[in-house]
Amino acid sequence: MTSIWSRPSPPRRPVLTREAIVAAAIAIADAEGLDAVSIRRVAADLEARAMTLYSYIERKEDLLALMLDEIAAETLVEGPLPTGWREALLLLARREREVVRRHPWRAGLIGHGAAVGPNGLRHVEQKLAAFDGLGVDRLTAWRFLAVFNDYMTGFVVREALERGAPREQGVNESERAAVAEPYIRELIDGGEFPRLAPMIERGVPGADDNFERGLNWVLDGIEGHLRA
Repeated sequence: MTSIWSRPSPPRRPVLTREAIVAAAIAIADAEGLDAVSIRRVAADLEARAMTLYSYIERKEDLLALMLDEIAAETLVEGPLPTGWREALLLLARREREVVRRHPWRAGLIGHGAAVGPNGLRHVEQKLAAFDGLGVDRLTAWRFLAVFNDYMTGFVVREALERGAPREQGVNESERAAVAEPYIRELIDGGEFPRLAPMIERGVPGADDNFERGLNWVLDGIEGHLRA
């Protein structure tokens, strides 16, 4: 089966285009979550027949791949990257995080196996370009990239999950867990967790401000390897 990007788009009609279909699907996912996205639902929003959409996009997996690639364009930096490799990676990381914040359903597709599109490849290329001039071989550059991606993936998935929880009630994650699960309170009061107990009871000021700090620790590790 050929890739969705290898198949030509059908002739354009007055309103219905592959771009319009993808835009409608993204709008649905942004508003209602990924579970709300289906060929039939997108067709309804575009006031078209579902069978008509299948002439543009043959299966839902292709639609998801196109959606991912469309928002991947939002991570791209126009023009040259900052000259410093750390600054370049920090910029790309911030853009990647912002994309997942705008489109939290993106986190749900990590590990889904959706086909990588041209914008996704451009994003990886820009990350690799940040290592230009460091004098590292391809294997080392790929390992640096893997560490960077592992941190980004873990952070944005956790953040997306937490942002989807009812934090607007003014209750932090640990407090909500203690309230929702009475047995946790019993265990804490029993004295078995002297380090964890004050964190649950009083919270950890500044704990939510960990993205840049953690990312810099990752970059410090890369820098330490370069100096070794």
